[in-house]
Amino acid sequence: MASPGKSFDRKASRFKPQPIVLVLCEDSKSGKRYLEEAALHFRAMAQVEIVHCGVTHPSGIVERAILRQKSFDKVFCVLDRDTHLCFQRALNVARPHPKIRVIASYPCFEFWLLLHFGFSRKPFRAVGKYSPGELVTKSLREKPCMDKYEKGKDISYFAQLLGEPFQTARTLAPKILEDVAISGEPNPSTEIHLLMDEFEALSKPLLI
Repeated sequence: MASPGKSFDRKASRFKPQPIVLVLCEDSKSGKRYLEEAALHFRAMAQVEIVHCGVTHPSGIVERAILRQKSFDKVFCVLDRDTHLCFQRALNVARPHPKIRVIASYPCFEFWLLLHFGFSRKPFRAVGKYSPGELVTKSLREKPCMDKYEKGKDISYFAQLLGEPFQTARTLAPKILEDVAISGEPNPSTEIHLLMDEFEALSKPLLI
């Protein structure tokens, strides 16, 4: 007969603890909400903290990531290239920190949304008073149900685009990066799908 003490022993867990992830983004409204809802969709919210850190320029976001990285296993900085003069500096500052991964969009996060509607590799260049990012938004507004899109509005675009459009974007984004590797031209492209992959991975138990 087993001793009373042993009868209460718990079996060792067969699963590794999930990594704790921090996501820093420059957009405090539409982009941030999209990422929050994506994490919730993949049931990764328990392991993910998504914040707008109070700064909107790439190097400032990376510097905040460096300050906070000790409390996390992985840190993602979601950055727009657009016309930021400190974008390359942000990449350079992040490079020596293995925990930190830049998730870059050229010119901006809205290109990821645009991919929900099909393939695009036409570069976005500043024209007149319009920045490359503003021109992406202009193209996005021409798509079904996106005519009132505003970067600064707290609207649930993730739920609106979930399903076939979402899968389309996840399929096209890596193909575009393959072309970037060949052509050397990152405009336009995005790495947001890598963050979606991370959220999905966090929803699955890790066997020891």
